[in-house]
Amino acid sequence: MKVGLVLEGGGLRGIFTAGVLDVFLDENIHIDGAIGVSAGALFGVNFPSKQKGRALRYNKKYAKDKRYMGLHSLFTTGNIVNRDFAYYELPTTLDPFDQKTFKESGMDFWVTVTNVETGEPEYIKITNAFEQMEAFRATSSMPIVSKIVEIDGKKYLDGGVSDSIPVQKFIEMGYDKIIVVLTRPLEYRKNPSSMWLFKCFYKKYPKLVERWKNRYSEYNQAVEQVIQLNEKQQIFVIRPSKTLKISRLEKDLNKIQAMYDLGVEDAKNALVELKAYLAK
Repeated sequence: MKVGLVLEGGGLRGIFTAGVLDVFLDENIHIDGAIGVSAGALFGVNFPSKQKGRALRYNKKYAKDKRYMGLHSLFTTGNIVNRDFAYYELPTTLDPFDQKTFKESGMDFWVTVTNVETGEPEYIKITNAFEQMEAFRATSSMPIVSKIVEIDGKKYLDGGVSDSIPVQKFIEMGYDKIIVVLTRPLEYRKNPSSMWLFKCFYKKYPKLVERWKNRYSEYNQAVEQVIQLNEKQQIFVIRPSKTLKISRLEKDLNKIQAMYDLGVEDAKNALVELKAYLAK
């Protein structure tokens, strides 16, 4: 049996996922492979490295630090999340990522990115987080407020543009059991996005513009697929049991803590059913 973990993004809503995965660490839930989108990748990578509490710790410590993320970073670097601080100084020096444990875990870890020239999702396998930090940056580079990230001659942006909930990808990759962690309540649906600003920024990339235009319907279809597969007990879904107001770049430490605590609570409440699902 091959167990997969699919992690939705959503900026600091993703701290819900960090809470869920910290419970999984406590319970020794076995995972063979994970695929993360945006914040789902950034926070989810702490699961194979077995760094319980790390995502919550550094987000609370640096949420109000202008070096981390926000308008200061956007206006001075062109990225709303500061490249050098968030992706290099923080994981190497300030709150080190445990690459050794990550590698020794034997768990496959993928990040979802969007190719801006094709508009299609691509999936990058992470073997060394430090050497592939640009892949983490690409998956979480929100359009308009982030520069395009180039890797091996290809141009990428946020994976959520093209595949917000990559369940189908993991089904195709042969995972028998799939745990999906969403960051919004199951009733949430997207509405059409305003297009004029996106078109202005990305007029050289018509396939990306078309993808953005259809993003809301593709997301909603993915949610419907998740609901149907969950009802058939083909996958297992954990999502917020209630709506908490938290922004993608939240500065309120109480809101960050509350979202994390909700992840812990909802994961603990799901444990009996989750273990039964995995045991089938």
